[in-house]
Amino acid sequence: MKLHLYFARRFLWIFLGLLTVFFLLQALIDLIEQVRRLDGTEASMADIIGLTLLGTPESINQILPLVMILSTVALFVSLARSSELVVVRAVGRSGLRALLAPVMVALIIGGLAVTMMNPIVAATSKRYHELFQGYKTGSDDVLSISSEGLWLRQGGPEGQTVIRATSANPHATVLYDVTFLSYAPGGGPVTRIEAEEAELTDGAWLLRDAKTWPLAGGANPEAAAQIHDRMELPSTLTQDRIRDSFGKPNAISVWDLPRFISQLEQAGFSARRHLVWLQMELARPLFLVAMVLIGAAFTMRHVRAGGIGVAVLVSLLLGFGLYYIRNFAQILGENGQIPVFLAAWAPPMAAAMLGMGLLLHTEDG
Repeated sequence: MKLHLYFARRFLWIFLGLLTVFFLLQALIDLIEQVRRLDGTEASMADIIGLTLLGTPESINQILPLVMILSTVALFVSLARSSELVVVRAVGRSGLRALLAPVMVALIIGGLAVTMMNPIVAATSKRYHELFQGYKTGSDDVLSISSEGLWLRQGGPEGQTVIRATSANPHATVLYDVTFLSYAPGGGPVTRIEAEEAELTDGAWLLRDAKTWPLAGGANPEAAAQIHDRMELPSTLTQDRIRDSFGKPNAISVWDLPRFISQLEQAGFSARRHLVWLQMELARPLFLVAMVLIGAAFTMRHVRAGGIGVAVLVSLLLGFGLYYIRNFAQILGENGQIPVFLAAWAPPMAAAMLGMGLLLHTEDG
């Protein structure tokens, strides 16, 4: 038991050390990038540093498997150089039993990443995109999905417009049974528009079967109402900005994703990206364990056997390859080319079996 705790403690300290180094490096890179992207805006240096701290957790969360395999390689190379693995095998313990502690630590870290780090990353990522959009364009377009339908807000120098629709097409570029409520800058509502359908075109909403009510000036809105077969309403929104408003699954906590997916489907949107992301988050602990197995399979050897440098290089290249295969499977799943479950669970399961097979071949021949 003490030996397992010893290995677990060493592995955890190495992991935390590497994670800190990567956090600092990523924060420095993000800071330089934010200064470049926000050049010419009114954002101060304090605002840029705040954006950097909000955006860095998302980047660290993405490279967590790579940090895990680097930690595994560092652990077993250090154990091999100090001949501790030789001593462990000499007292009758197999290499697979020595691997039990790092695997359990990886499982715990994976569980914490899903249950605790994911909500933190979702909150910081969402806040980052809201602040960056405000600094970059000066507008604060927001989209939300609820049981009552689709709610969207577009803003600009001319004022704010609140949009509500009963349903929409999967890309949110065509809204059905839609209401537009326009507000003057710093004032109250000025116009209400109801339409059967609203289609987003370049720079405007194209409304069909619309009725407008003027709300300013104290006149009777119904008496001054007008009916239009077709009309255009200026808009600063684009399809990409609407998709980014609700289409980033990593901006939603894993605890809220099932409810959000249900609301998306009720509103007529495709929730496939969110389904793939949810399943991949649930499979994250298994993928981290697979990284430990891959790293250990090539580095659980004595330094006198030679080739330790080549073994480290091969393990890192294999880990990077599996990481990008996982990302490629995610893209295929989001595009509907492979089933959701296969896209999320096949890469970590295949990686874990590959690592276990290599370990069994190394340890038992």
